[in-house]
Amino acid sequence: MKVNDYQKKALRTLNPSLSKSEILINGVMGLCGESGEAIDIVKKHLAQGHKLDRENLAKELGDVAWYLAETAYALDYDLESIFQMNLDKLAKRYPHGFEKEKSIDRD
Repeated sequence: MKVNDYQKKALRTLNPSLSKSEILINGVMGLCGESGEAIDIVKKHLAQGHKLDRENLAKELGDVAWYLAETAYALDYDLESIFQMNLDKLAKRYPHGFEKEKSIDRD
């Protein structure tokens, strides 16, 4: 599946009564909430001795993807453009791959 196809299919479940500004705030709040659920799974594994629930974590990542698609839509971007912008930024920051020094002293 291509990422923009995912975005189009996922957005079929978007609440059609929301304005673009409501979609934006719902998307950003959703990203925060789902990211919190993901870290809670990892916290239980690392700090409380639970077995890492990989399947549940993967499902939470899917929820993060949905809210990312929604937020990008609210900004009039497709996911492929968002991903390319991020790759361009990373290539500029780390032209030869990750370097600790560039991570510490960066613009």
